[in-house]
Amino acid sequence: MKIPGIKGFDEAAFNKYLKNTSWLMFGKILSMVISFVIIRYLGPVSFGDLSFADALTAIVAAVGTLGLDTFIIREIINHPEKRDEILGTSLALRIAVNLLLIPIAVGIYLAFHTLTEKPGNPLTWIVLLLAFAAFFKSFNIIDSYYQSQVQSKYVVHVQNICVIVSALVKVLLVWLQVSLIWFAAALVFDGLILALGLVVLYHSHGFKMRNWNFSQSRARSLLKQSFPLILSGIMIILYMKIDILMLKRNGSTEVGIYGAAAKISEAWYFIPTAIITSVFPAIIQARKTDIERYHKRLGNLYDLLVFISVPIAFMVSFLHNFIINLLYGHQYDGAGLMLAIHIWSGVFVFLGSASSQYLLAEGYTMISFKRTAVGAIINIGLNFWLIPLYGGVGASIATLIACFFSTFWILLIPKTRQQGVMMLKSLFLISLIQKLVHFNSAGKQA
Repeated sequence: MKIPGIKGFDEAAFNKYLKNTSWLMFGKILSMVISFVIIRYLGPVSFGDLSFADALTAIVAAVGTLGLDTFIIREIINHPEKRDEILGTSLALRIAVNLLLIPIAVGIYLAFHTLTEKPGNPLTWIVLLLAFAAFFKSFNIIDSYYQSQVQSKYVVHVQNICVIVSALVKVLLVWLQVSLIWFAAALVFDGLILALGLVVLYHSHGFKMRNWNFSQSRARSLLKQSFPLILSGIMIILYMKIDILMLKRNGSTEVGIYGAAAKISEAWYFIPTAIITSVFPAIIQARKTDIERYHKRLGNLYDLLVFISVPIAFMVSFLHNFIINLLYGHQYDGAGLMLAIHIWSGVFVFLGSASSQYLLAEGYTMISFKRTAVGAIINIGLNFWLIPLYGGVGASIATLIACFFSTFWILLIPKTRQQGVMMLKSLFLISLIQKLVHFNSAGKQA
């Protein structure tokens, strides 16, 4: 099976992609379905409070990753004999920082909560629970180890088992009609069982965490290398979550309605990640042997992502009210217009995900950081202007504009301008049309 006009995407590659990612997609889709059930059950006010707490703790928790994931993988590949030292040092650093971030997250909420939310409000406890849930992500370094061994399939199986257990628990909570704080506790449970699952997985392959050890020199080395990525991680999460925090001034209902729309729009974001993870090793290999083929494959990737994302955006834009009513019911009236606008951000997220990998492959990490920072600054500035005027619709517009400028900011830089032009061609289907014409001409000549 071939995608017409897009050279390089044949049946063998497609089948291999499906085999490698089908389990990952299963977990993502199940999580998405359960989230829709919970949103419908909670209603705009409670879901708005949960979304706000999640956004606040996610921004704080971005510091807790310490930007170590990439460096753990690289260090283990380069120094496999130092595996226990690298993993032990990384875990100790993350646990220490994430424990410190729990009271910081609660303190930030108490310092900046709105006048209508007094200390002692249940939202304080929800923020505390979600901050504690982020602590368990410290154990994601085990995932990094399996990535370094090209054995991520084991982690995906563990994740899917946890997703199934989590889904059963949350469906039970909905059936029992419990209050919001129980769903926050369920998120802590999610983090706990995933951490335990990763530990069990690691030991099942004959390794022992008790053999891990801490090295001060290794800690200094890791932190020195990862510091720019810590800043980048914070910028990325600000870029993605700041609209929720700023919208809170309009009330929990507005946050809930906007969050419900954004949840549908962002549900597709795992697709570019899965595709890029599958095809980018071949693109990198082409860079080593044939630069022309390297750029051609990048162009093919941009074409494919546009080929997927634009029809999704059109479909959702035309059916926005039907989709909202089908998934959430009439209690989320108003989310349809937000969804119709927000869904187009996905086109630029798809392209931006691919071009980000290009920037990393070329060693343009500072350009990648600046691009994310530009998107965050534009998003914050537009939210200050548009949210007081249009509420969640204004936040949707701000997100769309910020995603566009962030993705195509590389046009302003001479050494990355070619990639920006390639993305523009794909966006306006120029590249795809050219390939279709070439494909048809070749067929006629044959």
